[in-house]
Amino acid sequence: MAFFQVDYKSAVLGKQTRFTAVIPENAQNAPVVYLLHGLSDSCTSWMRRSSVERYAEKQGFAVIMPEGERSFYTDMKHGEAFFTAIAEELPEFVSRMLPVSTEREKNFTAGLSMGGYGALKMALRFPGKFAAAGIMSAVTDIPGKFADQLFGQAMWQDIFGSADEAVRDGNDLFTLAEKTAHAPLQPAVIQFCGTEDFLLEDNRKLNQTLEQLKWPRYIYRETPGTHNWEFWDRHIQDVFEFFSKEI
Repeated sequence: MAFFQVDYKSAVLGKQTRFTAVIPENAQNAPVVYLLHGLSDSCTSWMRRSSVERYAEKQGFAVIMPEGERSFYTDMKHGEAFFTAIAEELPEFVSRMLPVSTEREKNFTAGLSMGGYGALKMALRFPGKFAAAGIMSAVTDIPGKFADQLFGQAMWQDIFGSADEAVRDGNDLFTLAEKTAHAPLQPAVIQFCGTEDFLLEDNRKLNQTLEQLKWPRYIYRETPGTHNWEFWDRHIQDVFEFFSKEI
């Protein structure tokens, strides 16, 4: 595997930003996973805290790990347009620069916590671009977070404005799932949460919604664990295995 750290100018963000990547050597048209970090992390965290390179090599995946800062991968109400930069601009840049596939069947999203939210949002908003999403310990209920004030009310207002705006502007996973369920294509989804994770009830709520929608190719698993890298390092292997069956 080849490892890249790329600094580039994002026209959408209007500034320099970066991503890290691992790419199979001698690869052409490689399947690609856009792997998103959590709120307190950066684009280097997956490489530093997990064995993602070894797992990607086993499956022959290219893995792109973008810098999402603390944006919740959202075109922020009072901030920058991270969703557009990562979901639209970045794949176009990567496909020009690296030997990765542009085929839907070989493009995937994954992430943990804030990144789990971002990964599923990318797949639901662009089901014609991404074949599957893998989410771990995800923040799922954004409108609900305004009520319980997780991370502080000011952060949610800066990112989403209000709970109503989050729904209206395409940032509520439940509304997106209901809409995408009736679209021509639906991404496959695999979802993991630890039984001791503080986001367990959020994940159970999303599970109930996707089950009610009779989501095609959907797997939900609760396993022992909490909100930590031991859990994510274990289950990113399962996510990659799931993706390999979609190709």
